[in-house]
Amino acid sequence: MLTIPLADLPANFRARALQWAAGFVHCAYFEPNDLQQSAAGTFSRLLAVASAALDAPGTLAALPAYLNGPPHQPPRCGFITYDVKNEIEVLSSANFSGLAWPALHFFLPETCLYWQHDAVVIQGAVTDVLAAILATEVPALPPPAVPPLRARMPRADYLQAVADVREDILNGEVYELNLCQEFYAEGVALDPVATFWRLNEASPAPYAGFLRYHDHYLLCASPELFLEHYEPVIMSQPIKGTRRRGATPAEDEAQRLALLYDEKERAENLMIVDLVRNDLARIALPGTVAVPELFGTYGFKHVWQLISTVEAELRPNVNLADILRATFPMGSMTGAPKIRAMQLIEQYEVSRRGLYSGSFGFVWPEPGGEFEFNVVIRSLQYRADTGYLSLQVGSAITYDSVPEQEYAECLLKAQGMLEALATVIKEQ
Repeated sequence: MLTIPLADLPANFRARALQWAAGFVHCAYFEPNDLQQSAAGTFSRLLAVASAALDAPGTLAALPAYLNGPPHQPPRCGFITYDVKNEIEVLSSANFSGLAWPALHFFLPETCLYWQHDAVVIQGAVTDVLAAILATEVPALPPPAVPPLRARMPRADYLQAVADVREDILNGEVYELNLCQEFYAEGVALDPVATFWRLNEASPAPYAGFLRYHDHYLLCASPELFLEHYEPVIMSQPIKGTRRRGATPAEDEAQRLALLYDEKERAENLMIVDLVRNDLARIALPGTVAVPELFGTYGFKHVWQLISTVEAELRPNVNLADILRATFPMGSMTGAPKIRAMQLIEQYEVSRRGLYSGSFGFVWPEPGGEFEFNVVIRSLQYRADTGYLSLQVGSAITYDSVPEQEYAECLLKAQGMLEALATVIKEQ
């Protein structure tokens, strides 16, 4: 283990470190952007790499044995795609996918860097790592040449799907459904690291990150926490409710208050808070589920978000697989009730979500098993081997939804990714 004071490192050390790390076929970087605000949390800043992932689990069932490693090892880093729902419930996914991620994947880092208040700690294989990072150049690249993104679901079809979901709600099928759509381009040549930093600048977020799995990349600017566990508390922070930022301080405050007191947005948020409370109750000590903050308003570069916090004390001897079976996918990305919502999502959406609305994060070895996982939203998925680029966005549909407004919300959420790509959406 090697500890280096931050004062001894160059100002662009993080950029150099990620440029170096992205050369490994397994790379995970977690970026908090120093956005700690009130009860809303952030990722711990951590960078992990590996040249191979021996005995890596591909299912929830294989996860507990893999995570039960010796103490004092680096945390296992990995991702859980939306399709893991098919292992948890009797569900299936048959829509088009241009991404083909494995359902679930974790790796044990060969080298792990984690940032403390005033130092960087290098764990695992440390020989020559610092020298290699400091010798890495960060190229100054022009904006990527990305064509206008095409909609997998034409605008008219999306508007009709919203109307159909409203009819399902009227018929008692669901209370709320998160309807997502994909915008994509093919044959794209993209520098993933440079594009991640462009995205991070365009849309800084507390649960941002960069992930490489062979030729698959995730460039993530997520504001949302799925689950965090530090003994004895497990916490989730669902986001439901979005407003554009104002152009002046007075307009911005008016937008914040409009979000806070919007009955539709509050109803959406409350429904998902109740769902998350019920999910956590399945793995929590009785009587410990609480909502320390309901309807918190948090400002990001492009949007105000309505964020609530749900927490509980975890029961003894509950492992990560048990927790995921009780809580995954995040209710904010499905709707309520969750299983029927996921069935209807498969019916109305035309793309498989892949890692979008799944999660990526890290978990420390047992016996502690503490972890941090985000919700993968506001993200780009990219395959370097095929050039397939995917941007997915969604919104919560309730009976009060206006189809055109829901479509506009999707475009608002896409704004940061489009800025990073220096492109636009070609509407159909």
